[in-house]
Amino acid sequence: MSIVMVSENEREIPRAGISLPKKYGIHVQAIVLTFMGADRPGLVETISQIISAHGGNWLESRMAHLAGQFAGILLVGVPDAKADNLISALRDLDSRGLAIVVHRSDLNDTVDDYLRVELHLVGHDRSGIVHEVTQALASKSVNVEEFHSECVSAPMSGEKLFQARAQLRLPTGLSVDELRGHLEQITHDLMVDISLCDSVADSG
Repeated sequence: MSIVMVSENEREIPRAGISLPKKYGIHVQAIVLTFMGADRPGLVETISQIISAHGGNWLESRMAHLAGQFAGILLVGVPDAKADNLISALRDLDSRGLAIVVHRSDLNDTVDDYLRVELHLVGHDRSGIVHEVTQALASKSVNVEEFHSECVSAPMSGEKLFQARAQLRLPTGLSVDELRGHLEQITHDLMVDISLCDSVADSG
């Protein structure tokens, strides 16, 4: 079963992974940026122009339009010597109507010893579905790495359905079959169908 983050019009830049370009060598900082603002043409171009002008490399991102707002999270690699100026320029976007949060991270902080699983969910829309499912996942120490969801009309009846998909990271010692059995305990009460399938983890 895959739980995915809902969007009216999801826009996603193709994943580039988290490997840094070799031309940067090892002196590179990772910057994770989140932003939100009223949707308008040129918003992404504005951010990308600032990143490019300060020697940054746009590595990975997720963006979506929801209820008139455009929000995103992105990962940028930038040489150490240029990181402070880039962060300052990005934060200045606050004055242009964008709510910005910038966080320094570590591109080498990866986890290799884990099983990645994709989850898919569909059922009649009702309150509490996400809470119940994520509570069940948390009780097994499962990490939700990506989450997408949306409400759609059923093909025949027109009833509102809730659909979701997610990328999950299972802790060492937890099998897909064990997690599947655990989630099956809540599917009846929630009136949803949940499926799990193996997902190939990025090699980096």
